[in-house]
Amino acid sequence: MSHSVNSPKLSFILLAITSAICMGTIGTLARFAALPAEHITFYRLFLGALCLLVYMLASSKRSQILHKPGKRTLVNGAMLAGFMFFYIQAMNYTSMANAVMMVYLAPLVSAVFAHFIFKERLAFANVLAIAIALLGFAMMMQFSLAASGSENEALGLFYGVLSLLTYSGFMLINRKPDKSTPYQSTLVQLLTGALCLLPLMLVSTPEISAAQALWLLAIGIIPGFIAILCAVKALRNLPAVTFGTLAYVEPVAVVCFAWSLFAETLTPLQLSGCTLIILAGISQGVLTQRASARAVKTAA
Repeated sequence: MSHSVNSPKLSFILLAITSAICMGTIGTLARFAALPAEHITFYRLFLGALCLLVYMLASSKRSQILHKPGKRTLVNGAMLAGFMFFYIQAMNYTSMANAVMMVYLAPLVSAVFAHFIFKERLAFANVLAIAIALLGFAMMMQFSLAASGSENEALGLFYGVLSLLTYSGFMLINRKPDKSTPYQSTLVQLLTGALCLLPLMLVSTPEISAAQALWLLAIGIIPGFIAILCAVKALRNLPAVTFGTLAYVEPVAVVCFAWSLFAETLTPLQLSGCTLIILAGISQGVLTQRASARAVKTAA
């Protein structure tokens, strides 16, 4: 009996882990594609939306396709495009580990913004988690903003900060309830993001070889469609804190891909910094979940 109860939850946990690993493949696939960030981001969003549209047409979600999207959903599509574009740009100039760890500071940065914007006061434990994450990031940088001593590193960190800010904006906007279903919201955000990048695509038109076209197809299917579909399904059946914790499989996967495929090694200090950022992010998720539960009980 316990097996039948637990097995569905286990399947959703596996979906969340699959989503995180698929998300983590974008850096590797982008390097193999060797195309400008705007092209990679456009095809990831556009092909992802196309695959999702086909999935919805072939399933019971067909009736959800035609609807009037909300303004927040459209804005979030632009935020999604910005986050993905800046993230790939960051990986072009700094290590994949540096880029992904900056992105995963977003939950903590969002908590700071929410403190001022939504009046969600930070407790001492929240401030401690943020301080630990900042210490972890300093360790990742080996306590130097130009750890490699190159101009490229500084540019990579600049793009990393932009990806961090746009992802934080994406998370903050998604905190507000929306009338659309997760599938509707995801489809609109992917299409909106692709449209935002279309002008950049038309300005830059490099020749794309057959091999590069295959890599772009993989980008659209794996981190563009499979990762998002698995995330949508998992989010609808797992507590937010569980999904948020499992999402930290992504930076671990990125570090493993970078080490095994591109020989990007981390020092013990940097590995310790990665661990602190991941632990701080998970702690922040747990604290946020508990605060939300207390707020609901108080309102009741």
